[in-house]
Amino acid sequence: MLGIPVRYFLKHPAIAFEEFTANPIEVWTTVQDTFLARRESRRPQCPYEHDSRWEQRLHEYLGIHTPCSAAAEFSALWPTVIKEIEAKGIQAGPESFQCWNDGDAGLVRAIWCLVRHLKPKKIVETGVAHGVTSRFILEALERNGDGHLWSIDLPPMERDWRKQVAAAVGDRYGYRWSYIRGSSRRRLPELLTSIGQVDLFIHDSLHSERNVRFELDRAWAVLGQNGAVVVDDIDANWGFQSFNRSFSGHPTMICEAEPIRPDLRRFNKKGLFGIILRQSMQTTEE
Repeated sequence: MLGIPVRYFLKHPAIAFEEFTANPIEVWTTVQDTFLARRESRRPQCPYEHDSRWEQRLHEYLGIHTPCSAAAEFSALWPTVIKEIEAKGIQAGPESFQCWNDGDAGLVRAIWCLVRHLKPKKIVETGVAHGVTSRFILEALERNGDGHLWSIDLPPMERDWRKQVAAAVGDRYGYRWSYIRGSSRRRLPELLTSIGQVDLFIHDSLHSERNVRFELDRAWAVLGQNGAVVVDDIDANWGFQSFNRSFSGHPTMICEAEPIRPDLRRFNKKGLFGIILRQSMQTTEE
């Protein structure tokens, strides 16, 4: 996957020239980030150990008993959204968007519960793809009756893939959603400056240590008290561990991903995602 932009440029020079002419800085940033991520990927994977009780621990920190009503809401909505995507001729599941998974069930359920329980007003995510995570955030905000999502996304160079971006969202909840086209390296600092405090930040863009640290360092600086950070595919690089070493003392969970559908379990690589809550290690009583 990391070599896709360069290969695409070589295979489609006319389109590549058009892209470069329209936005040379963005194209150069993409090529540079891809090259550095490929070099970084030669490093051995970080030896994370997932916590089988992460969901219970998360709710304990939030002061909510499990099983919670929010999880039941999610379970009812999940199959409906997946069927909607597949009805559009898009196969949701493992490596379904340029070799990357759509938002896995465990990841999206965790984000759903965070949105429903924390009632965040301002949410920022990086990376959209088919928009599964974005759709559930917007659905949760709608049930909360308040809040806004800003999604920074650098769409693929390939035009066929671009047509599938945010397919799960469609034209829903435009009043709660701002889609910002571009790389997080170029667009995130400006966005965070403009909106101020953020209540929930989600990383799901280029999974390199360099990019994870770039995003988390800036998001953490404006994250409100009792806010949360969610990082997908933490086992792809050392960024999550590096960040936790720099900003220790907050509840942290290493969580195992789940497949889009149970029948796809044997194909799922069981990646990991991480959660950090900006609060003391003491739990709250409901």
